[in-house]
Formats: sequence, structure tokens, C-alpha cells
Amino acid sequence: MKRISLTQYLVEEQRSHNTIPAELRLLIEVVARACKTISHAVGKGALGDVLGTANIENVQGEVQKKLDIISNEILLEANEWGGHLAAMASEEMETIHLIPNRYPMGEYMLLFDPLDGSSNIDVNVSIGTIFSVLKAPEGMGQPTEQDFLQPGSKQVAAGYAVYGPQTVLVLTTGNGVNCFTLDREMGSWVLTQSNMQIPVETREYAINASNARHWFPPVTRYVNELQAGKAGPRETDFNMRWIASMVADVHRILNRGGIFMYPGDAREPDKPGKLRLMYEANPMAFIVEQAGGAATDGANRIMDIQPQKLHQRVPVFLGSKSEVERVTAYHQQ
Repeated sequence: MKRISLTQYLVEEQRSHNTIPAELRLLIEVVARACKTISHAVGKGALGDVLGTANIENVQGEVQKKLDIISNEILLEANEWGGHLAAMASEEMETIHLIPNRYPMGEYMLLFDPLDGSSNIDVNVSIGTIFSVLKAPEGMGQPTEQDFLQPGSKQVAAGYAVYGPQTVLVLTTGNGVNCFTLDREMGSWVLTQSNMQIPVETREYAINASNARHWFPPVTRYVNELQAGKAGPRETDFNMRWIASMVADVHRILNRGGIFMYPGDAREPDKPGKLRLMYEANPMAFIVEQAGGAATDGANRIMDIQPQKLHQRVPVFLGSKSEVERVTAYHQQ
């Protein structure tokens, strides 16, 4: 079988569909290279002194792990100098990161969650990186936070890397979803799954069941139906899977079908959810929709939400279309 590298795929995609100009291709390749570096750091674990916390908090008030900080730095340094970016935003940083004056300014803006699933770092469970690419607004001068506040439907590319038994990179540029596996010996990304499609029928769901007592009625109703199994209204036995690492949970759904839920709950009614719209929900929604699935906040399509601030949080329901539509309908009732 002929091996197709990430570069070859991007070049051929541009020839066929004219969706990946040279600057965007360079941006995706640089992000992929940064993910390779992060994968190497993750793989060293305790041998590289990268485990444990750094005893400082990020903008979200979460204690940062050493690998959170390392991954953030890797992505910033890799993407600063190429001339393809106008600015960057990271879940780990309070405000946007401008490109230093000594480098040319490009037409794209990159957002990322440098290391998703941080709670799994120290126990050697899959974690990952999520990224989203936007076009800079026409006639933009010095970039501001406001320039980033575009709905997810404006994304030109999105992807994630999973650092697990294999390191994989899943990517969409708006023309389907493809998966690349890191060949660790050769150091190259190789296309291993083309045009991924989320299976329509599913018997799996992912939710943090320990929060059940705080859920709002539509979520309780939906999960109770799943748990009732063959004897319940769904007449099917469902399995629950929860990795507590969004990238790993979504990657499973992309391959096996299912629904991933991170709802808001009654503990902090003013906090609509835990996941961030710009760094997690939007890129994952883009990928899931491109693979034939759906993604809502319980009421609206996630990619239609107009962001109000950089670190905005949203409830998330994504995965197999029929399941997402059902739980969304329960919210609307």
C-alpha cells in the first residue's frame, strides 16, 4: 500500500478542492510538527521530569501541570516565526499572543488547548492537543481579542492529536475528516484513515456520571432512558464510556459512534458548562459535523454560537446525529 504523508495529502487536497492555500498548509504542518514534539515529551513521562503540577494556576483558575506549560510553549514557539499567523490564543493564557514584530504577520489566527485531559497525565492515560484555525478579518490592523470572536462556522481548519498507544492527528479543512498516524521511526505523519464517518447507530455514551445529582431534567431523562436498557423505552442496552479526556472520548466516537456529553448543571447555574467554546467545542464540532455527526449546546448548533468572550464556556452534546438530536429535543421541550 502506498503511504501518503501529511504534506502530500495537503498538496493533493489543494489541487483537487482548492481549500488549502500555501500559508494554511504551512500552518497545519507546523502545528503537526509541534504535536510531534509534545508527543515526544509526553512519551518520556517521569524520565523527562514532565509529570506533576507546576504549582501555578492558569486563567481558568486551574492548577497547571508541567506538561500544560511545556505544550503551550512548544506551540507558541513553533508558530511564531513562520509568517502564516496574525495572532494566537490558548486556553492556558489570559489574552491573545501577538506575533513578535521581528516576524512577518500572516492572515490566519490559531486557537488551541495545548494539552487536553491534564488530569490523566500522571496516570498514563491518553491525552491530546486540540486546535482551531480562523481567517483574520479583512483590513485587520493590530489583532485584538475581538478579532477572534467568530462563530465556529467561520473555521477554515480544525484538528486534534491524541497521545495514546499510537500518536494520531485528526484533521478537517472543511472537506471531510482524515486521520494520520505518527510513524515514530521515520518521524512522519502517515494517512491511515480517509473520510472518517461517525457510525449512525450507537450503543455507547460518554458522560461524567458522578455529577448525576446535579444534572438538569433533560439530561437526567435522557441518561435514565439509556440506563434502562432493553427493558426501557429505548429497548437497547447501552454501555457508558468515560475517559475524562475530551480528545480520547471524541476519537472513540469518531470510530465507533456514540454521544459525548458535558452539560452544564445546577452547581453553578451562572457557568453554562465546563468546556471552552473557542478551544474545545468549536473545533470538535467542526470535526464531528464533517464526519456526519452533530454538535449542540442543548439548544443551538455549537458552530452557530456567536462568541462573547475568549474563554467562554458552553454545554456540549456531540456525536452520532440521532442521539444528539434526541437529547437536544428533550432540552427544547
